[in-house]
Order: sequence, then C-alpha cells, then structure tokens
Amino acid sequence: MAAMIDRARLKTEIMEARGYWHPFHEGLLELAPDYLEAYLAFQDAPARSGRLEPKVREFIYIAADGAVSHLYTSGLKRHIEMALDKGATPLEVLEVIELTMFTAQAPHEMGLRILAEEMQQAGLQQDTMARPLTPDEERRKRAHIEATGSWPACGDTLFRIAPDFVDAFLAYSAIPLRSGPLPAKVKDFILIAVCAAPTTLDAEGTRRHIRSALGHGATAEEIAEVLQLTSAISIHTCTAAIPALMEAIEQES
Repeated sequence: MAAMIDRARLKTEIMEARGYWHPFHEGLLELAPDYLEAYLAFQDAPARSGRLEPKVREFIYIAADGAVSHLYTSGLKRHIEMALDKGATPLEVLEVIELTMFTAQAPHEMGLRILAEEMQQAGLQQDTMARPLTPDEERRKRAHIEATGSWPACGDTLFRIAPDFVDAFLAYSAIPLRSGPLPAKVKDFILIAVCAAPTTLDAEGTRRHIRSALGHGATAEEIAEVLQLTSAISIHTCTAAIPALMEAIEQES
C-alpha cells in the first residue's frame, strides 16, 4: 500500500493542512507514508468539521502542549503564532495560558480528598475535618463563587487545615475564571483539553469541565472535537522518535 501513495502529493497536503513541514514528516514520508497519510486524516478531521473557530482549535493545541504534564515548547510556540495569525488577541492567548496553569488545582483536589479519607479511616482530627465553616469563611466562599461561578471541591477542606494558604490558592485559581475575553464555554474547552490530554488523563476534572461546558451551551459535537484535538498530541512520540531513528539509520549506513 505504501508504494501506491503519491509522496509528493502527500507532502503538499500536509503543508497546506498543517502549515509547516517537520523532520518527523520527512522520516515517515520515507519509511511509512501510509502511516503519515493516516496521521494527516486523524489530525485534519476536526479542522474540516468547522464546529470550532480556527483560533479556538489553536487554543486547544496551546493548552495540550503547554500543560505542565507535557510542556512541548516547539508546538506551544507554533500554535501561539498560529492563533494570533487566525485572529486571536494577545489577551485571549494569555487567558488560555492562565487557564492551562489551572492544573495547579489538581494536587489539592485529589490529595486533600485522599487525606480526608485516610484521616477518617485512622480516626484523626475528626473535629477539625468535620467542623462547619465560620461565617467569615462562608462569606469568602460566596465571594469566590460569585466571582468565578464555581467552588473547588477542596475549598472547604483548605479552610479547615490550610488557613494560611487558602486565600492565596483561591485568588490564584480565580484569575482565569473571572470575566475575561474568552466566552465561558471556550474556557471550559481549554480546561477539558488540559484534563483529558494523554499526558494528564484526569477523569474527574474532565467530567467536571464537560458538565460545565454543557451548562454554558456547548454541544456534544463541539466537546467531541475538543477531545479529538487533544488526543492529537500523541503524535509527539513521532516528532521526537522518528528524527532520532532517521539519524541512527544514517549513522549505521
């Protein structure tokens, strides 16, 4: 099958669809053009649907590439440039970056829940963990919800066992959720991308942000496209490994 593929045509299609030519493209074009053709179809399907704005598709790539669990800097730079080329403003891109840093919340969401469960199992500090919030804490909680539209699952626990940290945590996590240039459902798309990325796979966070996106008017088709775009970072295995393979082949020869 590979012998039947028009390599020149395939290279032209990739350049037109992706806007660049990478050494891994060259390696796959030589060694496995059928795989490269399948990759192009996999990558290009979301763009052909037109469900998401071109700049929003770039936002998803920025989030997936820029998440602390991935930090694919060359892709991050490329997709920031492409987002700006497709009409995004610098402030919109900045908000995407801020939302991508939202993974700072994940260790607390996961770890504090586990901590509370283990403390209950061990019978430790039961009064502390069960105490109701004070009127002042309830006021601060309401203010955060009014400003952001949400409350972190770990928020009450932080009031109880990390009072010196809670306000800093809430202020930091609130910044990208306050009113900004991005529509609410697009913010949700960014957070879905960060949580659902192959390098993160945070099922609880993915569910929470899908629920929020649906509440903000997103369609199932739009969310499915976010997931399609997010899954595409799996090709970065090839972007790193194929050039290394080609170099090794050249050295062997």
